[in-house]
Amino acid sequence: MPSEHDTYRVAAQEDRCAPRTKLTIPATLRASGGRAFQSVVQDLSISGFSAASINRMHEGQVCWLTLPGLESLQSEVVWWDNCIVGCAFTELLSPIVHDNILQRYSNTGIIRTAI
Repeated sequence: MPSEHDTYRVAAQEDRCAPRTKLTIPATLRASGGRAFQSVVQDLSISGFSAASINRMHEGQVCWLTLPGLESLQSEVVWWDNCIVGCAFTELLSPIVHDNILQRYSNTGIIRTAI
């Protein structure tokens, strides 16, 4: 029987009821036990994100995403493919914080579209 954590992890990446927005946000990504590296978030929702990853990351690995002006957000790797990592936030991102991020990065001339 899947645990509550497993159920959330799958829902975070597979249930697309939370809109994902394509955008470009400079960020820092750090895998558990590793060094932080510069990354770019490519899509964001309240449940997770995808980002560039120069390092191979493995399913289930804990990592932290740091966006400009925010504290690090804990997440778990759900998939990695050709230097792109998909992660589910450990705790859902506040809709207010999510909307503020979208508003901040839509004002920079970066085109964003729901996927």
